[in-house]
Amino acid sequence: MSEHYDLLIRGGTLVDGTGADGIRGDLGIRDGRIAAMGDLNGTADATLDADDQIVSPGFVDIHTHYDAQIFWDRGLSISPWHGVTTVVMGNCGFGVAPTRPEHRDLILRTLENVEGMSLDALHAGLGEEWPFESFPEYLDAIEAHGSAINVGVLIGHTPLRLFTMGEEATEREATTEEIASMRAIVAEALEAGAIGFATSKAPTHVGYAGRPVPSRAASIAEIKTIAGALRDTGRGVMQSTIGPSLLFNELTEIQNEIGRPISWTALLGGAFGPEGHRDILDMHQKLQQEGTAIYPQVTCRPLNFEFQWKAPFPFESLSMFQKVSAADFEEKKRIYADPVFRSALKKRMQRGGFFGEWSQTVIASAPSEPALEERVVTEVAAERSVDPVDLVLDLALASNLEARFRMAIMNTDENIVEELLTHPAVVLGLSDAGAHASQLCDGCFSTHLLSHWVRDKQALSLEAAVRLLTSRSAEVFEIPERGVLREGYKADVTVFDPATVGCSPLRRVNDLPAGADRLISDAVGIRAVVVNGTILREDGVDQLDPEGELPGQLVRGRAS
Repeated sequence: MSEHYDLLIRGGTLVDGTGADGIRGDLGIRDGRIAAMGDLNGTADATLDADDQIVSPGFVDIHTHYDAQIFWDRGLSISPWHGVTTVVMGNCGFGVAPTRPEHRDLILRTLENVEGMSLDALHAGLGEEWPFESFPEYLDAIEAHGSAINVGVLIGHTPLRLFTMGEEATEREATTEEIASMRAIVAEALEAGAIGFATSKAPTHVGYAGRPVPSRAASIAEIKTIAGALRDTGRGVMQSTIGPSLLFNELTEIQNEIGRPISWTALLGGAFGPEGHRDILDMHQKLQQEGTAIYPQVTCRPLNFEFQWKAPFPFESLSMFQKVSAADFEEKKRIYADPVFRSALKKRMQRGGFFGEWSQTVIASAPSEPALEERVVTEVAAERSVDPVDLVLDLALASNLEARFRMAIMNTDENIVEELLTHPAVVLGLSDAGAHASQLCDGCFSTHLLSHWVRDKQALSLEAAVRLLTSRSAEVFEIPERGVLREGYKADVTVFDPATVGCSPLRRVNDLPAGADRLISDAVGIRAVVVNGTILREDGVDQLDPEGELPGQLVRGRAS
């Protein structure tokens, strides 16, 4: 008797996500799951021709910040454009739940600064009446609202501290009683379906009015105690953005105590010196071999921030920028015009040891002098016999701080990036999709990996790249029944053309709430994106009504 399927994907090369060689065959989908693979002769309600295409598991993005965007953009653009079918949000300890009504503006102002998001867009997108306060209510609200792709959620340390401590969360360590309360809230969140707990001690994470984000005020003892909820419940992963007081020794201690996986952000080329990444890679490989489950996140793209001086994210970790972060708009302009400030910034940049350099900074937009756009700062400064600091600040002031500059911060040495991508200890992350919307767009990481690192540079085999994009991420973050093409698994599938897959150059659009802008990248070569057995996109065109029923599911964590 001939089998009947809801969807039959015919004649593609099945790359199953495990790293095994691809094989030509068909994929039959029924009731949202993979029903059969191989040479299939059945009938189907819908058929997709995948001749000369790769049929892979849907891509998994473990590092996004769609926590607010999901409520005004159920499509979670741009992730599914680039073949992503499952995302994890709540990274770096950020998020919008749990949040008391009186703290809503406070949490949004924190996101405004640390994630480079428009406060007007956040307020307009979430509205006045949020359908949640507790974290379990937040998960239920996401599930009720619906999404195009699957969503897993980490409970973040920043909203957790604000919920427990109010504005003092940015200023002091928590009491024993407050820590116990936070641990109980995390345990409740995990039982409700949070897939883990996230925190940050990164000095670059500066919140409203120049204050450190709340998690940076936490002691290591607090982080250890809260993370103990993962051990108590037997579920969840910990994601950490590292900082001076939360590095590998501390993470190892925590992992050994809680017995749950830890993934940290981020191992980037240049972050630990020209050769420092190798020792870190070898250390983590040894730890993993010994049973210590700690996984560094790496990314396949250079970190290019397109910023304005009204929100100078690349510089805010510098102590001299504390007064800038705390200043209002007019005061920022006065500071930038101050010769004393300029002199101090020149000296700091000359000293080195900073993430960015003027030689790797481009004038992206100069309203007062459009002819300078896409030119390197040091070249223009040399022509004019001025210091680069004076050049960029003068251009900023001449445009009322509207000029934009694109600074390559890290991950620019492709030899180092190749070493990171090909090392067995790592997991692919840090797209930051949904955050830094006006400054950064790496939600296209998947198509960039397949085009640049597989097809162009041949640094990775297609099978190895697909594994990084699928099963490796699903394994580390304990996302069940996804990341592999296997009978009985959820039918999340990406079909793409290996000869043409890629991503467009970034472009700026004004499609956020309140007309706010963001950077986006279009995908090419993505034949189809299937989520839980439903075709979401085909040949770059959405197939479903964004206001209607969507196939994405809330991925709730479970006890192992």
